[in-house]
Amino acid sequence: QFKPDARSKCVFSVFSLKMAGKIQQYVACKKALTQFIGKQNCAPIMVRLAWHDSGNYDKRISEWPACGGATGSIRFAPEINYGANAGLAKGLKFLEPMKAEYPAVSWADLIQMGSACAIEATGGPKIPMKYGRVEAADSSACPEETSRGTGGNAGLPDAMAPFGCGAQDAPTHLRNIFYRMGFDDEGIVALSGAHTLGRAFKDRSGTVPNASGEENATKYTKSGCPVRHDATSGDYMPGGKSWTEKWLSFDNSYFKTLAEKSADPELIRFPTDEALFKDEKFRPYFEKFAGSQEAFFEAYSRAHKKLSELGSKFENGGFTLPAGPASKL
Repeated sequence: QFKPDARSKCVFSVFSLKMAGKIQQYVACKKALTQFIGKQNCAPIMVRLAWHDSGNYDKRISEWPACGGATGSIRFAPEINYGANAGLAKGLKFLEPMKAEYPAVSWADLIQMGSACAIEATGGPKIPMKYGRVEAADSSACPEETSRGTGGNAGLPDAMAPFGCGAQDAPTHLRNIFYRMGFDDEGIVALSGAHTLGRAFKDRSGTVPNASGEENATKYTKSGCPVRHDATSGDYMPGGKSWTEKWLSFDNSYFKTLAEKSADPELIRFPTDEALFKDEKFRPYFEKFAGSQEAFFEAYSRAHKKLSELGSKFENGGFTLPAGPASKL
């Protein structure tokens, strides 16, 4: 039977104290970040930032950080300047004060924490997050634009043709992109449901004619719309075009309205959205999530956690945070 000597006990005690202090910083950071997201109404960009950091993961590459994933490499050029990441520098700026105040939180963790806080704060499920990710040290961790077999953007998905992976249709494109990360059809549909949050902009993704600004807003993205989870409008930048009416509320409305024949022209419906209810293998999951928000939340929570850990290298196996009260906007 192993009996630790005095020196090993001392080393363990020092490690435990350091770890306790680190976890305290993470807990405080999570609280501050959730409050910031509620005040700024910036949940969508937090989700997009984290997804685009982890979404270049390639399961065919074993070396870290060449495999991509949730490493924090998106904070470096050239990656942050890829077309698909337009506008995400703003999200990084939002996180810089948090990193300065809570230096123990790695950039890779901070980016993923922001996304999980955003989902929970807007009414979505509590994601069982794991922390302790090692952050990419410099731009050498940025995947090259065509390194994932796509025409650009390091393998992130396209909203419409021409598809960078060479696919001739939207369902094939979605599978090419997400199978490369290790997802199945249920995971693809569940993750797509996060489009219940946020907007697209002409001056960011370029996929819609609506730029930022009141003059470019739809009836759902103009100032003063009650789009938040708490049914208030809050203060947000007007403009752009959303997938759902209440684009600061995380629920299953994306699935409930997307397939309607009388779809509102002021809401987005890209070919990659339509694929979810037109493709015979995607459709059962689409219908399941449209009929049950509980089923959607359960599947989404699993898929989000998996996405947040793709390519991650965890120090000492990683750690979780103590349970705390739910935080909603």
